[in-house]
Amino acid sequence: MLYYLFDWLDKLNFPGAQLFHYISFRAAFAIILSLFISMIVGKSLIGLLRKRQIGESIRDLGLAGQMEKKGTPTMGGLIIIAAILIPVLLLNKLDNIYILLMLFTTVWLGALGFIDDYIKVIKKNKAGLPGKMKLVGQIILGIVVGAVMYFHPDAVIKESHFQNRNIVATEDIIKIDSLSESVVGLDEVPAVHSTKTTIPFVKNHEFDYGCLTQWLGDEDGKWSFLFYIPIVVFIIAAVSNGANLTDGLDGLAAGTSATIAVGIAVLAYVSGNALFADYLNIMYIPNISELVIFISALIGALVGFYWWNCYPAQVFMGDTGSLTLGGIIAVSCIIIRKELLIPLLCGIFLIQTLSVIIQVSYFKYTKKKYGEGRRILLMSPLHHHYQKKGMHEAKIVQRFIVMSILLVVLTVVTLKIR
Repeated sequence: MLYYLFDWLDKLNFPGAQLFHYISFRAAFAIILSLFISMIVGKSLIGLLRKRQIGESIRDLGLAGQMEKKGTPTMGGLIIIAAILIPVLLLNKLDNIYILLMLFTTVWLGALGFIDDYIKVIKKNKAGLPGKMKLVGQIILGIVVGAVMYFHPDAVIKESHFQNRNIVATEDIIKIDSLSESVVGLDEVPAVHSTKTTIPFVKNHEFDYGCLTQWLGDEDGKWSFLFYIPIVVFIIAAVSNGANLTDGLDGLAAGTSATIAVGIAVLAYVSGNALFADYLNIMYIPNISELVIFISALIGALVGFYWWNCYPAQVFMGDTGSLTLGGIIAVSCIIIRKELLIPLLCGIFLIQTLSVIIQVSYFKYTKKKYGEGRRILLMSPLHHHYQKKGMHEAKIVQRFIVMSILLVVLTVVTLKIR
């Protein structure tokens, strides 16, 4: 809303109003505003949750310091959601299809997680929302995201950029940052509707979902959405559940998600900046730069929430936060066409999920074969394995965050590695 106000003021030549045309300024403003909101709202919400005795019920798993967390306020994901939505509504261009999609994702999964937490905490039903219902909600979101990305006329890319690859000027960079497409040669490049995405470690960096239906005689890839949409559904469900599994120690999900968000912001910026996209030889996505502001709000929200959630936690995010975070990360990667980088970018989520799958599968296999279930890890997910080994949870969280930073850096580096 502020964007439109200052856009109007700029037309009246109001001093300083032009600042709101710059992605870098609005992104920095979004971080500061969301950080401020999460700090202020966080303190108020924690007090309200304590007053209403909305606390976490703890199942005794024999972990050090576990029972001390009983009664800690939960549903803190509302802090994150509020700290995202308010800056985005104020600073983003709300007619951008990518921002509308991210807003829908945030509200949809936030509501799904809130219902689950409400059943657990308020209704005192530890089972919460049935797993099938959560999956249905994730499938619906995946279908919406996949359909929009496949069919919407604004979901386009530009595959080539400048005839003169040596054009690098301060004036041009400023124009790109302010979302002007007046740089030499850019207007002549047609925007095309494409099913291409970025793939790492390959010379041309691209994979086209259209090739998945060519063996059926569909040379034009008109029916590739039959594969594309289910893949989007799987990615959203996998990342969302991975984030949910990671939310098991104080500050773990918030800290790792914040580092992942920084990586997404970098990827979104270079994909939406014609000069950087041309230099890195990656697809240029028009209007995707608005996503940088959304992700900046996410970063500020997570850093602010981490203030309250780090050890010893004063509030837990609950499924309201973890499901939403996973969904936002998954959908943003799909939007910037970097979803095939998720296994590396979200490596912490992946290893947490694999640790559970391997543990459960091996237990069932050995129980069937030997009559007694055996375990590979002392406990899953992986962070609980280290707890069982006697490592303090604060140290586990710090090391997981360090590993997440490393994975994010490697993900960004893949743009230049062919």
